[in-house]
Amino acid sequence: MEASERLSLNDATDLIRSAFVSVGVPEENAKSVARALVAAEAEGQVGHGFSRVEDYVGQARSGKIKADATVDIREVGTASLLADAGNGFAYPALDQVIERGAELAKVAGCVSMGITRSHHCGALSVQVEKLARKGLVAIMVANSPAAMAPYGAKEAVFGTNPIAFAAPRPGRDPLVVDLSLSRVARGKVMSAHKAGKPIPEGWALDRDGNPTTDAAKALDGTMAPIAEAKGTALALMVEILASAMTGASFSSQASSFFSADGPPPGVGQFLIAMRPQDDRFAERLEDLLTAIDTLDGARIPGSRRISAIHQAEANGIEVPARYLEALRKIAEAGT
Repeated sequence: MEASERLSLNDATDLIRSAFVSVGVPEENAKSVARALVAAEAEGQVGHGFSRVEDYVGQARSGKIKADATVDIREVGTASLLADAGNGFAYPALDQVIERGAELAKVAGCVSMGITRSHHCGALSVQVEKLARKGLVAIMVANSPAAMAPYGAKEAVFGTNPIAFAAPRPGRDPLVVDLSLSRVARGKVMSAHKAGKPIPEGWALDRDGNPTTDAAKALDGTMAPIAEAKGTALALMVEILASAMTGASFSSQASSFFSADGPPPGVGQFLIAMRPQDDRFAERLEDLLTAIDTLDGARIPGSRRISAIHQAEANGIEVPARYLEALRKIAEAGT
């Protein structure tokens, strides 16, 4: 069994923050990134948590991520915002555009928020939940470096291009749905590769289009889409919203999120926040979810995520020792 150490969420966040600060990331940017990575880890999305720190640090050092980038947000309509992340981390741009967009949505009823010249944005669930906790219904999409081929082809054109949705539930945790349009997020394949483990059959294809359980061959090949042709059609929709709408790089133009080499990936994210139009929205939502929950064998999407978060808040998270060792080396090298 792999060695690990249990950390509270606060300690985990501070450890990651301090590592980024030690390599020249400004304090506020470091806090933003650390909060997002730990939030992803807490809900069980380990491919978007501690496993990303070394990659981010390498890219901050090489300049592929502009660590001290400032976010520029401008209005492009009466209820539309466009944030330029400046080829920096995605999380500061998300923090700022969500805060501003939520206030606008409460007045306008619906607001769109685009982010351009961005980077890996981790678990989309973390971002849409922020809007739901402000009483808004939210949708978010993001494109990523090409890893999935159009249905029937072998060459990657789309990223795994995730979609997330959240709705407020007064007095309860929001309903949150987060899914990759590949059968699993590519970060899980990278996490398996770093751990020297195989991946389950059906996750990915090698460069010749054959199914593989070898994580390295999967990273050199393509991810399998959900629902076959339907999954790649959804990926096209995400590509249009996250990239064509925002002016960001298409997935086929974006450099790797994992390597420190090459130019900034310059990908995009797109969010919509909506104020419920019906005064009975909360009541009607509970009626719907209760009807699902009472069915034998049914489970409301996101329920395992909520349970994982509550467990992490109460008991902390288990972090693989290899990631903690890497963090400490980063901190030592930066001092």
